[in-house]
Amino acid sequence: MRRGNLFIVSAPSGTGKTTLVEELVKTVSDLVMSRSYTSRPPREGEVDGTDYHFVDDDRFTAMVEADEFLEWVTVFGNRYGTSAADTERHRREGRDVVLVIDVQGADQVRQQGLEMVGIFVMPPSVEVLERRLRGRTQGASEAELRRRLETARSEVQARVRYNFIVVNDTLKQCVDCLRCVVLAERSRTAAMVDTADPIADSFGRDGVESKEGKQEIRG
Repeated sequence: MRRGNLFIVSAPSGTGKTTLVEELVKTVSDLVMSRSYTSRPPREGEVDGTDYHFVDDDRFTAMVEADEFLEWVTVFGNRYGTSAADTERHRREGRDVVLVIDVQGADQVRQQGLEMVGIFVMPPSVEVLERRLRGRTQGASEAELRRRLETARSEVQARVRYNFIVVNDTLKQCVDCLRCVVLAERSRTAAMVDTADPIADSFGRDGVESKEGKQEIRG
C-alpha cells in the first residue's frame, strides 16, 4: 500500500479555501480533508467533528503540552491545530491528506522537514476579497475587517513559498485546478514505484516472451 501524500492549502481569510477543499475531496478518491482542533466556540450551524473538533482552552493546552499537534497557531485570538496522529493514520493507510491551514501553520510543517505539496489560493483581487469578507463576517466591526485585510496583504507575500498557486475566481475552475495538482502528484515517478515496477518487471530484463513462444523483442 502506498503512503499517502500530504497537501497543504493556504489562503487569506475569506478566499474560500475550506469550501474549495470540501468540494475537492468529493471528486477525488482516497483524499481526505483534515479537521482542525480549535479552542473557539462553534459558530451558528457548525457541527463538532464535521467543521472542527471543538475543545476548550484547557484541553487545547494539554494537547499542545503533549505534543499532539503537527502544527498549531493562534489566529484572530483563537487557537487552531492539526492532529499529528490523525494525519499519520490516514497517510499510513494510503490516503492523501489535505490540511487547510494558514501560512504560519504551513511554515511549521516545512520546518519539520516533512514532504509536502503546498498550494496557495488567491482571490481575484483585494476588492473581491473585501466583498467576500463583508458578506462572511456580517456584524464584524470595521476595525476587525481592516485587520483581516491587512493580514491578507501580508499572507499573499508568502505565496512564493508554495509549490502551486491557484486563483479562486470561479469555484468549479479552481476545484479543477486543485484536482489536477493532486492527480499529478500521484503520478510522479517516485510515487508510482509500487505500480510501475511490477509492470516493468513483466517485460523481463532481456526481452519479452510472446504467448506463441520464446520470441525476443529488442530495441
